[in-house]
Amino acid sequence: MKPRKTSDLIELTEEELRRTLDETKETLAKQRFQNALSQLHDTAYLNILRKDIARIQTIINERQRAK
Repeated sequence: MKPRKTSDLIELTEEELRRTLDETKETLAKQRFQNALSQLHDTAYLNILRKDIARIQTIINERQRAK
């Protein structure tokens, strides 16, 4: 899976961002569990998910500071 683009994330509403953040965190937890059981084939996906979470959180924080 490819990382999400920042330009695509900026277009989302705050509610959609929070929903996406929750889904991404849940996916990361599942992938970490599979990695611990040695069932994960693409370990680079973990880094992609972590960076996506950071991008989303950054956008949310920027919007909160702008208010």
